[in-house]
Amino acid sequence: MEKEIVLSGIRPTGFLHLGNYFGAMRNYVRMQDEYNCYFFVANWHSLTTHPDTKTLQESVLRVVAENIACGLDPEKVSLYVQSDVPEIAELYLYLNMLAYKGELEKTTSFKDKVRMQPENVNAGLLTYPVLQAADILIHRAVKVPVGKDQEQNLEMARNFAERFNHRYGETFPLPYAFNYNSELVKIMGLDGNGKMSKSENQMTTLFLADEDEMIRKKVMKAKTDQGPLTPNSVKPDYIQNLFTLMGLVSTADTVKKFEDDFSNSTEGNCIIRYGDMKKQLAEDMVNFINPIRSKAADLQNNKELLFKIIHQGADKARASASATLTIVRNAVGMNY
Repeated sequence: MEKEIVLSGIRPTGFLHLGNYFGAMRNYVRMQDEYNCYFFVANWHSLTTHPDTKTLQESVLRVVAENIACGLDPEKVSLYVQSDVPEIAELYLYLNMLAYKGELEKTTSFKDKVRMQPENVNAGLLTYPVLQAADILIHRAVKVPVGKDQEQNLEMARNFAERFNHRYGETFPLPYAFNYNSELVKIMGLDGNGKMSKSENQMTTLFLADEDEMIRKKVMKAKTDQGPLTPNSVKPDYIQNLFTLMGLVSTADTVKKFEDDFSNSTEGNCIIRYGDMKKQLAEDMVNFINPIRSKAADLQNNKELLFKIIHQGADKARASASATLTIVRNAVGMNY
């Protein structure tokens, strides 16, 4: 029985962080044994917001290295760079004929980007969901691991697939959102405001490339308070986030110790010591991130191997994309 196709991409516009790992990468590592997986670095997408390409190649190679360091096996998955698969661009053109200005202008991602970069509202920004649809449909992927912020764009990809099928005949399966957990782990910033981000306040985000001392510094600056005033208090979000992080990287006994300390604390008798908790969390976080950072750094120092991996991934991806494009051209009537 053929494995179902899974596809996901990441833009090379910042360093991968702990939220990326627990929100996505950990699931990808599991998926690679169960599905036919295509994972790519979306360098074309990055041009919509980062037109300066001086450091783009370095960023692309770093993202590839960090993906592998997190556990992706290039022998099991197709790990490639978007621009190495020109078939995507041709499908993007056909799908653009099925996308309408009004619906593209209403997308949340477009409105957000216009607000953030009013001086650079380019056509690529407007048609971002169309290129994203081409990324997915070029492999006829049915399962797309996405967060809440991308669900609208995935719905548009389904719409474009349905319009194509209606106009030219059944060609594409309809993709849908897929993750193992019904509720993904949400990693908040260490200041308790919003989720960890590749581009926002960098001192509140734990990056997979952070050095040990930087990890310690960031964790020790994490927001806390004077402690609970009554037994079994409800934890504020920023305190719950520390326990969430600890649950991901510390032993069960360690987590239980601090949970008990929190639950048994009262006004005038605060048993939990957030300073001690953060010191423990910092060391456990160092032990978790250090091997990933070290492996990624080794790979980045071996560009020959990285280029070999992405070219191998491109060969696999182009074989799939070319087969799809043959079907598409026949459907559209471009098979002269």
